Amino acid sequence: MRITLKLYATLTDYLPPAARAGNRTELDVTEGASIAAVLAPFGLPPKLTHLVLVNGVFVPREARDSHGLREGDVLAVWPPIAGG
Repeated sequence: MRITLKLYATLTDYLPPAARAGNRTELDVTEGASIAAVLAPFGLPPKLTHLVLVNGVFVPREARDSHGLREGDVLAVWPPIAGG
């Protein structure tokens, strides 16, 4: 099945070079693959995967090993962001 992975801010550096300009890449993954399984090959440090959304819905850290993805899902990840 095919999903879209979007990595934002400093996480964009973990995408393949050709995908960095648009901060997204299309992936072929196994039906029902977990968020953790999809992110593992990218080598993202867990402390930097602060905000994770699937189709705009927040997925808490404790659910990322069990939340199964479906065809057409958009998985978006942001690092912690500070501001003032």
